[in-house]
Parts: sequence; C-alpha cells; structure tokens
Amino acid sequence: MPQAVTAGPVTEFAEDVRTGLGKWGQKEVPFKYLYDAVGSALFEVISLLPEYGLTRAGERILRKYAEEITARILSPVIVAELGSGSGKKTRWILEAIARRQPTDYHPIEISHSALTMCRRELEHLDSVRVLGFEAGYLDGLRKVAARRQEGQHLLVLFLGSSIGNFDRKQGEQFLRRVRRVLRPGDAFLLATDLEKPVSQLLRAYDDPLGVTAAFNLNVLARINRELDANFDLSCFRHAARYNAQERRIEMHLRSTLAQKVTIRKAGLTVAIQEGETIWTESSHKYSPQEVIEMAGRAGFECVGQWFDYEWPFAQNLLIPA
Repeated sequence: MPQAVTAGPVTEFAEDVRTGLGKWGQKEVPFKYLYDAVGSALFEVISLLPEYGLTRAGERILRKYAEEITARILSPVIVAELGSGSGKKTRWILEAIARRQPTDYHPIEISHSALTMCRRELEHLDSVRVLGFEAGYLDGLRKVAARRQEGQHLLVLFLGSSIGNFDRKQGEQFLRRVRRVLRPGDAFLLATDLEKPVSQLLRAYDDPLGVTAAFNLNVLARINRELDANFDLSCFRHAARYNAQERRIEMHLRSTLAQKVTIRKAGLTVAIQEGETIWTESSHKYSPQEVIEMAGRAGFECVGQWFDYEWPFAQNLLIPA
C-alpha cells in the first residue's frame, strides 16, 4: 500500500511534547499522540464497550442511510477518509458507492497500524481499491486531491466525530481548511457527537474496566519509548471531567505526587506537582443547529443530517457553498 510519510516524525513529536509540557499553567500533550499502535488497538476495544456508544451510533446511521447519503454524491467520485481507524465504520458507504461505480478509497492516518488494519478490513470489497496515506489530515487530503482525474469528484469522510477533539474555534478553522481543498461538486460527510446527559458521558470516558485509563496512560508510555523519558505510569491516574462552559469532556492524567520527569529527546526536565494534570484530549458535544451554523461560516452548505437517538449522534453532509 503506497504511503506518504511525514518528514521527521520523532522531531515533531519531541517539539510538541516540549511545548505542551513546558507550558506555564495547564500542561498538555496533543491528542493525536494517543494513537500509536498500542493506542489504536486500545481504542478499538473502547469502541466495543457498552458505556461507549459513540462508535455504534455512527455505524447504525451509516448502515441504515448509506444508500440515501451516497445518492446525493455526484459521480464519478473518489473517497478520502480523515482518520480512518480500522475502517469498519466506512464499509457501508463504500459498498453503496461501489454498487454504482468502481471506487478508489484513500484512508488517511498517522498510525501505521491503523492503516494496516483498515487495508485488511476493506481491501476485499468488490470494486474498491484501497490506497492509504500515512499522514496528517490535511497533508493527506491534499495528496488525495492531487490524484483526482479530470471530471472526478471528491468525497471526504470524517466519520468518528473527531472534529470534537478540536476546540470550537479550531474546529471551524479546520473545516475552512478542508473547504479550500474542495471544488464545486465535492462533498464532506462530517460526524458530530451530540449533547447528552453528563452522567452518560462520564461513564463513556471513564469505563469501569479501565480500558480508557490504559488508553490515556499509554501516551506517557509512548513518550518513554520514543523520546527516552522516565515517566512512572504508576504515579498518574486517568481523570475524565465535563467542562459545562465549553460543553466538552476532557481527559487528563493526574499526578499522585510531586515529581520531576526528564524527556531526553525533547531536551526537557519538567516538575509536576501533586494533583497537577496533563490534559490529553477533549471531546466537544454539539447541537444539530450548531453544526449547520458552523459549517456555513466555514464555507459549506449542510444539505442533509441523519441522526441516531439511542446515543445522540449525527452524520452531516456538507457541500461547498
């Protein structure tokens, strides 16, 4: 499977860790670093947990409405997916399109292991050719767009509600950047997790089996492995919080004691106080109307929304305005 690999990944990782952990005030590590091979595998387990209904909600919508959604997509079309993961949720869309035309599908992932899982999951679909890119969202999307032939349209999939990992301003800015890559006749299928009771959210992001805790703690193990650090994982605890003002779940790693940690490849020694946290991920929750308005400000028109009500969730079809 051809892959476009970003330059200097360890250097970028080291720089991001140095910046995030060297901050005054709230320390943080960008959420994308949760998804190495171990993290991606743990997230696949999380998606199966009864408390975490998000993945199943998105799949229920796609299973039920894939034909209706893809009927609104212009042909011929090539498909790019931002953050494909294992690709299981994408099957319904690809099968619906492939019933009408042979389809090139381009998963875009920073995790090599996730790309491998995706290829294994989908490469046997009839009339679907899988060509993946190991790259960031926008870099990968630009590479896919450059491959399109005259007259081909581009369908971009962002199916895991990962838009919620950005704060609202950054999320809207991200949509604008995607819009710049697209042309008239293209489409963007955007998944958004919707507002729901706080108790339901907290159970989803702090499951009783501790899988989410292991997923979160793994980012420190990754820093140890790849950046020659000496984090003691036993001195941190997973914490999920709901920020009512921002309408988001936050994942943190809380230090159980005062400690110093050295990250050699980042050239950093950081003091962490007892009770201080490292912020690793956010998941913003939306209302359906908010998605329409955000898309409009980013240069899109929302031409369809499909909902799951068991776990409030939406798939939103956007076209360049």
